[in-house]
Amino acid sequence: MKSTLCLALLISAVALGSATAQKKTTVVRPREISDVLFNPGMGITTFQRFNGQEPNPPLKWSEMGPVTKLPPAKTKPDFPDTTISYCRWYWDTIEPEHGKFRWDIIDLALSEARAHGQRLAIRLMPYDEDGLAPLPKWYRESGAKRANKTDDKDGKTWQPDFNDSLYLKYWGELVAEAGKRYNGNPALDTVDISSVGYWGEGWSPYMASLSSQKALIDIWIDAFPDTLLLMNFDEPQALAYGTQKGAGWRLDCLGDMRLSSQSPDFQPEMLDVYPQQIVRTGIQEVWRHRPISLETCWTPSGWKAEGFDVSYILDQALRWHITSLNVKSSPIPSAWKTQFDAFQKKMGYRFVLRRLEYPTAVNAGSMMPVHMWWLNAGVAPIYRDYKLALHLQSSAGNAILQVPATLTEWLPGDAVVDQSLYIPEDLPPGTYKVRVGILDPQSGKPAIRLGIEGRQEDGWYDLGTVVVIGNAN
Repeated sequence: MKSTLCLALLISAVALGSATAQKKTTVVRPREISDVLFNPGMGITTFQRFNGQEPNPPLKWSEMGPVTKLPPAKTKPDFPDTTISYCRWYWDTIEPEHGKFRWDIIDLALSEARAHGQRLAIRLMPYDEDGLAPLPKWYRESGAKRANKTDDKDGKTWQPDFNDSLYLKYWGELVAEAGKRYNGNPALDTVDISSVGYWGEGWSPYMASLSSQKALIDIWIDAFPDTLLLMNFDEPQALAYGTQKGAGWRLDCLGDMRLSSQSPDFQPEMLDVYPQQIVRTGIQEVWRHRPISLETCWTPSGWKAEGFDVSYILDQALRWHITSLNVKSSPIPSAWKTQFDAFQKKMGYRFVLRRLEYPTAVNAGSMMPVHMWWLNAGVAPIYRDYKLALHLQSSAGNAILQVPATLTEWLPGDAVVDQSLYIPEDLPPGTYKVRVGILDPQSGKPAIRLGIEGRQEDGWYDLGTVVVIGNAN
């Protein structure tokens, strides 16, 4: 009887100790850092080249995308690290003969982007304004309609009729084949919706009807259903249509601070066109679900030469919830580097773990309550389905615990995660490091740098410890 009583008391004590351990909690308040974070799908991009390659001169760049492997710079470039390489190619480069596609060019760019720690953003362009990259010869000789004549003022450029059914047919074939090959490729960051006008920017002196514009947008929507698409900005009705169909948007003249213009096709962008068109087309909230990507008019050095107000320009980009910026792979003026660093700390997403609470000890085979308070200190959400996780690690064993949370819904501001996570029943007893990470859905490895201290070489953040007690059963 006495031995039975002692055994009952012992069992009660163990159970009480376990219950008490579950009630004791550890609270971690990570220390925030102020570094510029090098994170996927956001930031300043390289243009027509890749990380570690020679930047352009301060005021010049080329619209000709790379077709061969470029050498590394002889010395470390004075240019920000970036996770996106933005490249674009003309139709004549990709399809020099009808039906014969130079996919090896884009394949090489994808390979180079991966090798340099980047994803590839692309645009296919019909032709340029200066006749240096005309429409393919085979297309011009196909019976397709021309919109101008050789003796017109712009006669040196063979202007297509964008309402012509042959334009939709042949350009549509290129887009469809590109989609078959690259849609959903995890190495692809974004694809521009590009069909009309010089450089595929969406405007033309020989503009397509709205119904033709819609058809030329739909071919991209159909070809790339599993890839983030960006709608070019210039034509209001087309912009509204493309974003309503699920695209983000991009503009290509950030920083144009002119006060007036004599050209009807090139009105002052920053002070007239852009802010008003965003409202009139109803695209103010697109950023909540799709990225906003901007491109500089000229280059930052060009802004400086013109005496433009860089603070106004960068602040406006943040108001538009910018995720990525193409500066034409040109250097940032030294006098503006502090402002650009501050700008990079706000653009896109920036995840800061403010508070983590979990039990000081937990039984294997039980549920562990976890409470997190996060801050997105950027101006936009993340647009890919990355996974939040805790890692319990010791010399005896380890476990990766997926934390149910939809990170794409973490808009700027606070996010709270209150979840209970299952501790594997076969996890050996011992003291474990508690680590946090945001994982790439393909590799399952940490991929996102956080705005806190504690990052380890493998990408996880060490935050504290937890004692795992043997399985209570």
